[in-house]
Amino acid sequence: MAPISTPQTPFGRVLTAMVTPFTADGALDLDGAQRLAAHLVDAGNDGLVINGTTGESPTTSDAEKSELVRAVLDAVGDRAHVVAGIGTNDTHHSIELARTAERDGAHGLLAVTPYYNKPPQEGLYRHFSAIADATELPVMLYDIPGRSGVPIDTETIVRLAEHPRIVANKDAKGDLGRASWAIARSGLAWYSGDDMLNLPLLSVGACGFVSVVGHVVTPELRALLDAYLNGEVQKATEIHQRLLPIYTGMFRTQGVMTTKAALALRGLPAGPLRLPLVELSPEETAQLKLDLAAGGVQL
Repeated sequence: MAPISTPQTPFGRVLTAMVTPFTADGALDLDGAQRLAAHLVDAGNDGLVINGTTGESPTTSDAEKSELVRAVLDAVGDRAHVVAGIGTNDTHHSIELARTAERDGAHGLLAVTPYYNKPPQEGLYRHFSAIADATELPVMLYDIPGRSGVPIDTETIVRLAEHPRIVANKDAKGDLGRASWAIARSGLAWYSGDDMLNLPLLSVGACGFVSVVGHVVTPELRALLDAYLNGEVQKATEIHQRLLPIYTGMFRTQGVMTTKAALALRGLPAGPLRLPLVELSPEETAQLKLDLAAGGVQL
């Protein structure tokens, strides 16, 4: 079978939404962040998302976000796309974060749907457009209604795609039908934001992943993607099925909690969590070890 053609990939193909390492006393661990970023790029990521929800962005200050972007850029900015999460439920604040990320040297922006205040579609359109107008950086939308409370409707995505700097969407909507229509009509580069749907979303036109499980299985994600793009669909399916215990285990509870626990088990920088997130219980850690082992992760 001939290789499958795919859309442009403005931020690479395999990106991990990176956790933010903290020191034992809860401070920002910039050295740990640089070591983790280098490890993830060495493993096969060609992009990293910094200051997303997986990076505990709700509990890091604006100054910490800026420090983290600069540190990661220093570590891997010549080898990978560094995308800064700047989304909040306050358009003015999001614009400030976007401009700071641009000054810090970020390669792109991730803008999540405003959460909790549940704006209408016109509000979403104006919010994302204002962010895209504020800098010269390319923007990836982040559609995750399970957290934000509001989906970005297909018609809104199509309107937003007309903006020259809105170039991609991270899809955590969990709706392959809607994704199919939005990909076909918008022309945006489409990234899976739901690890369990990485392979299914490729089949309807996605170009890559923004992953959480990439913290522990980036080489396998890269192999899955490469197999699919080379037309080896059965091989991609087999890799997908081998990863099912990882997909399930890393989301038995809150994903940042399990990810930091998995990194600690592997001796990689992570550190504690900031409240309201908490460390896994001994029972949850034991289950995580079983899930990781079942998916082939060596501890």
